[in-house]
Amino acid sequence: MISLWSAVGRRAVRRPQAPVMCGLIALCCLIFLIGPASGLSPAYGSGDELLAVQRAYFRHWGVIPAELFEGSPRAALTPATALFVHGSWVHLLGNMLFLYVFGVMTEERMGRVEFTLFYVGCGYLALLGYAAANADSERSLVGASGAISAVLGAFLFLFPRARVTSLLPFLFFLPLRFPAWVVLPFWVALQWLAAGRASSGPGVAYLAHLVGFGLGFAYAWARYGRAARVKAAPAPAPEGENQP
Repeated sequence: MISLWSAVGRRAVRRPQAPVMCGLIALCCLIFLIGPASGLSPAYGSGDELLAVQRAYFRHWGVIPAELFEGSPRAALTPATALFVHGSWVHLLGNMLFLYVFGVMTEERMGRVEFTLFYVGCGYLALLGYAAANADSERSLVGASGAISAVLGAFLFLFPRARVTSLLPFLFFLPLRFPAWVVLPFWVALQWLAAGRASSGPGVAYLAHLVGFGLGFAYAWARYGRAARVKAAPAPAPEGENQP
């Protein structure tokens, strides 16, 4: 999910508290650390034994598209459980970075309960959409990318002018600041291009990113409307002058 690294400028918008977002990050990290994917616990063995345990773990908790639509109650729950399982350190840290950067302000705008339901619901539907497009696949799919992409979509609608600092690889990681309405559509374009080149089996679920982003943007548009958009805070007026 790391096509570019982004961080909302602290001077643009006040950074509030976000207990749900922090809890989601803590839960994902805890599940990863105690699971076999981290490779930290000797109880799971090493080498081929560890790889076998990891495959079984992902199949149990992840989405297997070929099994999802067979009517099994357990399989129907996997788009929810898969949101909290990650396949590698890079996968985990990339997702948590994006959630931390864009989740704080989105949670404050929505509120804790709504943000929780939004995150899980959009994440579930994003993985469901990916599974429907790859209905014959037997490979497992895990990760919170679909839910976090929904957060990005909602952020774009709610805070289109928030300043975002981006490190772009093709510009030698030179930090540049752009409004969200420039950075996030660019990210979507990268996901679209990558999805077009991706193989039919699950690897990086670019389609889930696109579905999640679309769901998040559509939800924010339907729920809040144009009047709910938050503009970046204006610069303070010089002493003795009034702001219009």
